[in-house]
Amino acid sequence: MKRGPVQKWVAPGRVNIIGEHTDYNDGFVLPIALPLVVECFAVVNGSGQVRVGSRQRPREPVLVAVGALAAERDRVPAWSRYPLGVVSEFVRRGHRIAGVDIELDGAVPIGAGLSSSAALSCAVAVALRDLFAPMVVDRELIDIAHAAENDYAGAPTGLLDQSAAILCTAGHALFLDVRRCTDPDDDGAHEQIPFDLDRFGLELLVIDTGQAHELVDGGYAARRAQCDAAAAELGVPALRDVETVDALERIADPVLRRRARHVVTENSRVLTVAEKLRNGVDPRSIGPILNAGHASLRDDFEVSTPALDVAAAAAVEAGAHGARMVGGGFGGSVIALVDCERTAAVADAVRNRFARAGFADPRTFVVVPGAGAHRVD
Repeated sequence: MKRGPVQKWVAPGRVNIIGEHTDYNDGFVLPIALPLVVECFAVVNGSGQVRVGSRQRPREPVLVAVGALAAERDRVPAWSRYPLGVVSEFVRRGHRIAGVDIELDGAVPIGAGLSSSAALSCAVAVALRDLFAPMVVDRELIDIAHAAENDYAGAPTGLLDQSAAILCTAGHALFLDVRRCTDPDDDGAHEQIPFDLDRFGLELLVIDTGQAHELVDGGYAARRAQCDAAAAELGVPALRDVETVDALERIADPVLRRRARHVVTENSRVLTVAEKLRNGVDPRSIGPILNAGHASLRDDFEVSTPALDVAAAAAVEAGAHGARMVGGGFGGSVIALVDCERTAAVADAVRNRFARAGFADPRTFVVVPGAGAHRVD
């Protein structure tokens, strides 16, 4: 096959306005795509081999025969399992991949809870779709990227990250009903809700603590198992099906009860925030809900860290309307909803508190809702 031209695709990281650890419980989430993206430069090579390189790892290119992807999984570098897993999943589903060169470059901070791995996987997924399988629809693309991360890379994520990377649109938050999005015949599984903070004189500040989290570690998988155990004890398919916290009193184990309480209350918070934004109310009103979400992740789900707690508390004390950790936890970032004229002061206050606590200087930046994965012409 003749070698084609190199083309470029991008996929964004994401932050959740609200809705952590609800996706693998068949619940609700409300993310926005970040303007920070992973870039995928790809070209058909026709050689029957996949070559993957990364500008963040210039001395570690990986070359694997398409037919050997499954067998080589445990022998390739961990970082390369995300893009190679996407290729492997396309092949497993019967799509013919004639060979491809992939070069990656990422601006999404790794380990910051901003879904850098999903951005990488989805950038590769949209490239492979456009190059080899144009009949693949967005819903299957999400499933391909999700399976690649779960089965090939060994990261037990839910569907949130990949859905956000593919489906988000600029200027909007994505309301996603995870249970419904797994039904190929359900067209009402997601909704684009306008999220224009500038109209109200607000900004969304991200505070990257610099403490990286790693989803292939045991804490995230343990929380998933605990949620499954709580649902089984209640006799429901998933914690999504529990309507009130009163029903949780039937759970004997206090740890499982706390885990379930987070999921049930977080689903309620997502629905409340989505309704407020849908109705165009002043987003300042969601500030207390963000604070409640952080407290729940800290106390009931126990995935926060001292640095995340300090960042959230310092931001609110400095005038943020609400702040909470984002992502899987055990490190990562905090978001804070702030008045535009207070953004610098809030960022400075967090830095000062970090210095007094002996933490490394955090990275702070403002984000607006970006576009989902696409080819760059």
